[in-house]
Amino acid sequence: MAGPLQGISVVELGVWVAGPAAGGILADWGADVVKIEPPGGDPGRMFGRMLGVDGDLSPPFEMDNRGKRSVVLDLTADGGRAAALDLIGGADVFLTNVRPAALARLGLDFETVAADNPRLVYALITGYGESGPDADRAAYDVAAFWARSGLAHLLTRPGQTPPFQRGGMGDHSAGMTLAAAVCAALVSRARTGAGQLVSTSLYRQGAYTVSFDLNTFLLTGHQIAIGQRETMGNPCMNNYTAGDGRRFWIVGLEAHRHWPPLCRSVGRPDWLTDPRFDTPQARAANATTLITELDEIFATRTLAQWTESFAAEPDLFWSPINTLEDVVGDEQFHAAGGIVYVPDGDATVPMAASPADFHGTPWAPRSVAPKLGEHTEEVLAELRARPEAPGA
Repeated sequence: MAGPLQGISVVELGVWVAGPAAGGILADWGADVVKIEPPGGDPGRMFGRMLGVDGDLSPPFEMDNRGKRSVVLDLTADGGRAAALDLIGGADVFLTNVRPAALARLGLDFETVAADNPRLVYALITGYGESGPDADRAAYDVAAFWARSGLAHLLTRPGQTPPFQRGGMGDHSAGMTLAAAVCAALVSRARTGAGQLVSTSLYRQGAYTVSFDLNTFLLTGHQIAIGQRETMGNPCMNNYTAGDGRRFWIVGLEAHRHWPPLCRSVGRPDWLTDPRFDTPQARAANATTLITELDEIFATRTLAQWTESFAAEPDLFWSPINTLEDVVGDEQFHAAGGIVYVPDGDATVPMAASPADFHGTPWAPRSVAPKLGEHTEEVLAELRARPEAPGA
């Protein structure tokens, strides 16, 4: 199960999360990803210590770097830079999230490396884009994806402070986008014979994430209100608490389809003809009253009991609000392929799967993340053994 990208060679110069995430997806899908690291290593290797994990284990790093080969090169030295250029010169893809100005100083900018390898797909993640006043500004996803894009604001209840982003959310989204762009560029290269620069940014990824709101504002000037649970205009699109304290979300987006099964499930078929609630407009006008009544009803049973009640109504869409323990214990999560078992010597290690499957060319993880420089000699030996191009 080598995956759809078997035979594709990728050189990654990635740090922290966004670039390595894109490279990790390509490695999952079968590409041979050689990860260039400085002598001190990708700083993402420190995540374990930052999170208080004992020993050298860095779970976030493992997620984004499994299946790769690590090569240590000092790019500030002529020999290291020359080796990197040689690797990129024979690769299908060069992937990086190092800032463009730094890449230019190293001679690893697109124009320089593409001149030697015109078939190269050069994949770049930036914080804020490739042009404009902040093009070379340093960024983590909390700044560019979460805060500056409007995402944190849109998730902040009026009068409260913004919520904190979970680690790597924007990085992983941008990594998925760049992996898709790489694959599209490889399709184009198969047709034209030419490589190209493909790029995304954390800022643009954040804006795309909130594009439901952003596009509404662009086309109408209207800003969609930030929802508050107690006054949601559609009480059927809201979260509630069962009698055992477990929270769940009712997802009644289609008023005429989803309102009747909710009424039946909670034992209030009379609401279907109650003038306070019999139309979407009436429910919006009386939202506070309806939410209060639903709160009282849902508090009378445990979530397990409500699960049985909801199961009798196929058109009642809902979901439990799960903890991580709930997710890992969810049979459906495993059936959907959410966990992969990564070979680690004679054992395997459970990890989160990257989010796509290929039923004609299935992939499987090949190895845990490499030790720093684990494959330096191996890769450089392959480089020395590579046939020279005609006329070289």
